[in-house]
Amino acid sequence: MTIQYTRHQVPRGTFPDAETHDKLYLIKSVSVLRATYQIRLLAFKAVEIRKRLVLVVPKHCKFHSSLKTLIRTTGRTIQREAM
Repeated sequence: MTIQYTRHQVPRGTFPDAETHDKLYLIKSVSVLRATYQIRLLAFKAVEIRKRLVLVVPKHCKFHSSLKTLIRTTGRTIQREAM
């Protein structure tokens, strides 16, 4: 993964919408969810700190092939939860 920098050469970061002792939650209300930079960073963080990343999305939301690939790569780290 390449680290992106801001204009002032500071690495970009992201925070989950919620965090518990064993899970990071990211809440999205979209029809198609892709493996965005935010999701990739949170997945990397979840693997590093041994937590699960829970994507809270509507039932009708479809996962893009890029996100499906990321889920296969990270194993059981990323989970889906319906709103």
